[in-house]
Amino acid sequence: MSQVSEHASVKRVKDYLAQNNLEVEIKHLTDTARTAVDAAAALGVEVGQIASSIVFSIPEPILIITSGKHRVDTSFVEQITRIPKLGRADADFVRTWSGFAIGGVSPVGWLNKNEIFQPKTFIDNALAEYEEIWAAAGHTHVVFKTNFSDLMKISKAKQIEVEK
Repeated sequence: MSQVSEHASVKRVKDYLAQNNLEVEIKHLTDTARTAVDAAAALGVEVGQIASSIVFSIPEPILIITSGKHRVDTSFVEQITRIPKLGRADADFVRTWSGFAIGGVSPVGWLNKNEIFQPKTFIDNALAEYEEIWAAAGHTHVVFKTNFSDLMKISKAKQIEVEK
């Protein structure tokens, strides 16, 4: 697991969290946290406690941090955010803009052209239902524990509903 801890993406997320004065629990998982269901099973928590980072393009990235119990209703989100068309981002787009591979996309610590970058970000109101939530920390086997208000603050996210 120490190799995963030294992974550049994980270190970047840890550094970002420290620079924002957020002391969080970082957890290395034996099993993958590539999906919300996988992460919840590995952590022994409800799937709704998993903060999934979903990337869309318009053509720049839009990040929607959603509860693992929800799917993003793109038509609904387009309507409430007034974004004309949310296109699903492919793996190359995600890596280019965030510096992360799909399955390990963190809501913070993005790296674009060697600069830390935070895309326009929205957060699912459903995550506020939980005292603790877990988000990817830059690798499919690493997550961090936080709460809704801290995650909203450090990701500079605007609260929205993601489903009708």
